[in-house]
Amino acid sequence: MSRDLPVLSDLVARVSDIYAQRNDIARDDDWYLLKLQEELGELTAEYLKLSGRGRLKGATPEDLRLALADEAADVLAMLLLFARNNRIDLDAALARKWFKHLPQQA
Repeated sequence: MSRDLPVLSDLVARVSDIYAQRNDIARDDDWYLLKLQEELGELTAEYLKLSGRGRLKGATPEDLRLALADEAADVLAMLLLFARNNRIDLDAALARKWFKHLPQQA
């Protein structure tokens, strides 16, 4: 499955709206950054388990890979929400910051 950033951002925002409504979450400006940090911590924890530096709690290698992928998805989703809330055009920022280093296409 392949989707562009604006489509992903819209889908993630819809899920976030559902989550916030169901859990009575007030999403102010700080919330987006704090949640991004929280999810990054969870990704780090799963990476530590997978690399043998965390408690496995009975998880299999397959469980660990799936958990790592799920946490990476959470980080991406929260980054998309953070960017959306702060009116950051990630496509433009990537082009400006990263893709300028690529050889020019004819």
